[in-house]
Amino acid sequence: MTDAILVLNGGSSSLKFAVFEARHELPLLLRGNVSSLGEHPRLRVAATAGRSEIDRRLGHGSIDIGEAFASVASLLADRDLLRRIDRVGHRIVHGGRDFTEATLLDECTLEVLRLLEPLAPIHQQINLEIVALATELLPRALQIGCFDTAFHSARPELAKIYGLPRTMTEAGIVSYGFHGLSYSHIASKLCDRYGPAAGGRAIVAHLGSGASLCAMSAGRSVATTMGFSTLDGLVMSTRCGALDPGVILHLLQERRMSPEELVTLLYEQSGLLGVSGISGDMRTLIGSADPASTEAVDLFIYRIGREIGSLAAAMGGLDTLVFTAGIGENAPSIRERIGAAAGWLGVGIDHHRNRRGEEVISLAGSGVNVLVIPTDEERAVGSQLLLAPTPALSRRT
Repeated sequence: MTDAILVLNGGSSSLKFAVFEARHELPLLLRGNVSSLGEHPRLRVAATAGRSEIDRRLGHGSIDIGEAFASVASLLADRDLLRRIDRVGHRIVHGGRDFTEATLLDECTLEVLRLLEPLAPIHQQINLEIVALATELLPRALQIGCFDTAFHSARPELAKIYGLPRTMTEAGIVSYGFHGLSYSHIASKLCDRYGPAAGGRAIVAHLGSGASLCAMSAGRSVATTMGFSTLDGLVMSTRCGALDPGVILHLLQERRMSPEELVTLLYEQSGLLGVSGISGDMRTLIGSADPASTEAVDLFIYRIGREIGSLAAAMGGLDTLVFTAGIGENAPSIRERIGAAAGWLGVGIDHHRNRRGEEVISLAGSGVNVLVIPTDEERAVGSQLLLAPTPALSRRT
């Protein structure tokens, strides 16, 4: 019996996975993650279908993505799920201009996706390595890519192009936007709540170790803070966010930094970690009395507040504000401070609702609906696989 969808979502330090029944509403069979690959890795599996949760350490040292995948494969075998899987859905961070729908990951497609690795160096190579591992484990299953950039592909052209020569724009140097699977899930939840209007003019704040904002009109992306690469926009855990291009020229010309050194600096040594000098983890910074930690958090809030204003201007107003992802879902003090920064737009957050972690946290008289909605990228991938007809997956889109 082959009636199940496996979803794999790999990052620089984790591997999330889920198995769904391939039918309407995607009943969940299994969900978990391998976290902290770099130090004290753990396997966590949620309780489902009468089985208790699992939370166990996978050794004391670091493991690579292959070892993390092996632990997931062993779990799937133990649960007798491997024989049921006929489709494997992969979250692929960068799809470029070619891939805007769920796409069969044949060798031709993979070759194109490998060319995009420099634009998402933290994620793309890992995503494609997981595809290879899953193909080896399940050679008869369809391997299907779902792309973070796809949700933003229908934005207005002016939201995509830069002030560069047209030949460069035509060559693909444009804004792509990311976190699209997360945003598509939130858009579906807003449609469930508000109907086709999906909360009207909405800004969704995906705030995790990677962070961005997306302006949506009736559930469709209008503008977003990430652009050509995953470096743009907000200050993130270890990524710099928006930066004057003149800084890059200075680092290249005056400090003689190599391209490799720049990649390490901008992706791994900047952001909250760089500003604080202590950590890129928001929980650590909130709990620290060090002035540099305070400044890092203040900068995070300031940049979000400023970008909310920019996105609201792109839509001509704001009706709904949604918080999601690790920080957005679990840091009430950050939500409250962002709400205060956006108070001029009519945002009002109820202190008690916010601290209790309710879904609707706006004040009764707030001019903007404020919600906290957990993201579910794995379910977003599963939905795309369920809806995509098999013949459509036999060719590149």
